[in-house]
Amino acid sequence: MAGFATSRPASLALAALLSFLNLFAFLLAVGAERRRSTGKVVPDEYDLRSYCLYDTDASTVYGVTAFFVLLLAQALVTAATRCLCLGPALSSRGCAVASFVLSWITFLTAEACLIGGSVRNAYHTKYLGYYMKHDLVTCATLRKGVFAAAAALMLINLLASLLYYWSYSRAATGGFIKHQNEVGMSMTDYGLDKGGSMP
Repeated sequence: MAGFATSRPASLALAALLSFLNLFAFLLAVGAERRRSTGKVVPDEYDLRSYCLYDTDASTVYGVTAFFVLLLAQALVTAATRCLCLGPALSSRGCAVASFVLSWITFLTAEACLIGGSVRNAYHTKYLGYYMKHDLVTCATLRKGVFAAAAALMLINLLASLLYYWSYSRAATGGFIKHQNEVGMSMTDYGLDKGGSMP
């Protein structure tokens, strides 16, 4: 029991680290949503052409950074629990299995939103338009809400990951205590049987 008691602070530290990483990625995704690049059609001052003028690519930087931060958080919880198939027997715990599946679904969907939004935000309309013939009407920009969806999924992923990690730790601890009790009962029974067989 002393060995498990010393591992409890490490569990709390890992939960705190996971929370920090997910919330940091959440803030980055919110920043990416707010700093989406916008483009407008402007005329060229030297000839009869128009082109798209974009303001900033900060959203792409935020999105890519959030992608790797969320990836790190998921890697940490996977390494700590050794995935579902290699950890303690959790197949009988519906809550643990559901949180495990939900964690991975939200993680993969959020990552897809982040990388897809970052790539689309970095895309700029390159071609030129000509007045009266092929004038540009709009500029290619990222649709609103992509990074916001990723941010919302990160919060769900955080809750699911913490719930799965808690279920994993509880199952591992319960198994240890159960094993210790079974060993103690076996030794007691053996002592009673041995004592009863003595003359």
